[in-house]
Amino acid sequence: MTAPDGLLYDRQEHVATITLNRPERMNAWTPGMEEGLRSLLREAAGDDEVRVIVLTGAGRAFCTGAEMGQLSRSAAGAPAPPPAPREGDLEQRYSYIMGIPKPVLAGINGAVAGVGLCLTLFCDLRYMAAGSKLTTAFARRGLVAEHGSAWLLPRLIGPMNAADLLLSGRTVEAEEAERLGLVRVFPREGFHQQVQARAAEMAALCSPRSQRVIKRQLNTALFHGLAEATRLSEDEALRCRGTEDYREGVAHFVEKRAPRFTGR
Repeated sequence: MTAPDGLLYDRQEHVATITLNRPERMNAWTPGMEEGLRSLLREAAGDDEVRVIVLTGAGRAFCTGAEMGQLSRSAAGAPAPPPAPREGDLEQRYSYIMGIPKPVLAGINGAVAGVGLCLTLFCDLRYMAAGSKLTTAFARRGLVAEHGSAWLLPRLIGPMNAADLLLSGRTVEAEEAERLGLVRVFPREGFHQQVQARAAEMAALCSPRSQRVIKRQLNTALFHGLAEATRLSEDEALRCRGTEDYREGVAHFVEKRAPRFTGR
């Protein structure tokens, strides 16, 4: 398919890869990219051949935040009106990524900051190239913790670590981010291939139906108590028993062969 400006889209087997493609601008974020990404993710979510989605960047960076010209214009002009309110927890500006019923992997190939970092927080898994750097940046630009990051970061890495990253705006290398539990680090050499291999493995060996339900469990657990989360897991476990993927999951294990999941 034809991707919007600033983005690339590719599907190999069961893995769709969306690439932020403004390498000469360190993939700085623009309104057009925001709309384009939403469109491409919707496309991948609706494609039955796609089982895992990878979001990555071209060139030396993943995304270094909002386009500087855009920031300069907003700093010089009158304050913009607040955005129209959105109702659902998974219907906010970027939280819709959590609602996509397929695993979304962030392949953080280089520097990431501001809104670029926020994008990765809403992905299910984050892989980062060794030696790359991240920063929230907001406090050092006269901004606040945007896009729900003050809610999500404490849940990902704990309140004190989140406060450290958000209040200081300091630069963190991939290896420290891994110790915080925010990312998994892959070697820089062959980074994209390693992310693709991990995505392809998940697509080939896991039930799409199971992944769809597990992702929903993980995300709704953020808003549930233990009793509600447990009841959901028990209900979903019962529903598994009559599915094609459950029968195939047992059969391929017993027969010692590769699985042939259908997602049903």
